[in-house]
Amino acid sequence: MSGALKDAAIRVERPAKTLRELALDKVREAIVSGYFRPGDRLVERDMCAQLGVSRTIVREVLRHLESEGLVANLPNKGPIVAQLDLDEAKQIYEIRGVLEGMAARLCAQRGSPEIVAALETSLQGIRDSYRDKDMPGVLAHTSSFYQTLFTMVDRHVAWGVVNLLTVRINHLRSMTIKTENRDIEGPRQMAKIVDAIRRGDGEGAYKAAMDHVAAASAIAEAVLSAKESAE
Repeated sequence: MSGALKDAAIRVERPAKTLRELALDKVREAIVSGYFRPGDRLVERDMCAQLGVSRTIVREVLRHLESEGLVANLPNKGPIVAQLDLDEAKQIYEIRGVLEGMAARLCAQRGSPEIVAALETSLQGIRDSYRDKDMPGVLAHTSSFYQTLFTMVDRHVAWGVVNLLTVRINHLRSMTIKTENRDIEGPRQMAKIVDAIRRGDGEGAYKAAMDHVAAASAIAEAVLSAKESAE
């Protein structure tokens, strides 16, 4: 047996994700899903026990989530789940509207059946997840829908910008998707985007994308305003 083959036989394969990455995914999901709510303290000792990891990993996870805007580190209080800010939410939806409208228009102009098929697959996943009351599934398929919208027309830079906001966008989505009739109206609005792209109607696709974001923004604003009034 050659040296190269002998080395391969005993090579330790790297896990798909490190323990830190797994812990990060768990805590991020716990915040987005509402397990940890805005304003909740994130006590390192308790999180070590909950996650089954070291304090070093917990600290790294909290620092990373702070950079994403999901965690705030308050003087004399320590890390807490960041409060969702109404003005910040409006700005996020403004950015979403501009970029998603652009991507939808470009998809329509591309005239690709593959784009339509991929979007329809994600949209069906959203409908199925709503039916099964699988909210994490709704979020995952929604992210897939928009990834297709950007990457299949080679707008990777724009997708990178959206991706930087994805965690905070999903935090907002986790509220809006639970509101009354959103399981019907959300997919219906997204279907209008797909229909316009199928027809090659760039302006129609742009308008449908903007209308969908505007509706989500109005819901988020109402939810956040109600929370602020109750505090």
